[in-house]
Amino acid sequence: MHIQSNGIDIHLTQRGESELALVFLHYWGGSSRTWGPVIDALSGQFRTVAVDQRGWGASQASVQGYAIADLADDAQAVVDTLGLRRYVLVGHSMGGKVAQLLAARRPHGLAGVVLVAPSPPTPTVLADAQRAAMVCAYDSRESIEWVLDNVLTAAPLSPALREQVIADSLRGAPQAKAAWPNVIMLEDIANDVARIDVPVWVIAGELDQVDRIETLQAELMPRIAGARLQVLPGVGHLSPLEAPSALAATLRGFVDELTNGAAAPETASQQRDPTAARRRMPWPDDRESAAL
Repeated sequence: MHIQSNGIDIHLTQRGESELALVFLHYWGGSSRTWGPVIDALSGQFRTVAVDQRGWGASQASVQGYAIADLADDAQAVVDTLGLRRYVLVGHSMGGKVAQLLAARRPHGLAGVVLVAPSPPTPTVLADAQRAAMVCAYDSRESIEWVLDNVLTAAPLSPALREQVIADSLRGAPQAKAAWPNVIMLEDIANDVARIDVPVWVIAGELDQVDRIETLQAELMPRIAGARLQVLPGVGHLSPLEAPSALAATLRGFVDELTNGAAAPETASQQRDPTAARRRMPWPDDRESAAL
């Protein structure tokens, strides 16, 4: 179905029934389909709402309006239109930064937040050549395959999921592709996230090259009171596709704790040295040499 947000058609898919809904926000380059394997693994246990962010998937691409506040407004419009009375935001990478800002607004009905390989709230400073490479990263099948194999995953995806990633990345609107490296990555919401007042779990991939454990420990965890960090062993940045069963189990645990006060997972916040947290991005300086 589609809903309206500031005059833009936003596409979403829904499955399942439960009092508590899970609202899924995808990464830069993905779509609502990114969450398909996780939602499948949840086996209809919860009501799930997977959103195509503007310019991605089947959502409309606006000419402008790609600041993080615009994306948070879109997510809020989904919640309001569906009349969700109690829900958890589940945001991956770019979607994680969107979830942080929306949660910082303390919206009615928000019960908790799960941040999956989230982009931190602080700006990411890149060399001009790296930023230019990112803008072009999803321009062709060849460039997407390079990023998928060398940046996003720690192990090969199934052929079907690989083709899904390529199709989703190619389908994105040019303005949406450019907005992440040129706009949203540079936005600073560090002061905002200190206002988050619901339980937050952060799920990191052990081998994530994009949003590294060290970065999250230094730039995200100290800013959200009571946030907990869990590491998925052997997993890269695309954990919803690389480890959907493990991620689904974590989501069940989070909901169990919200509902029943179940035990939290072991924290991994001491597994890495936060002094090594200066953010390193694996994007090449030379686009041509990397097929970007």
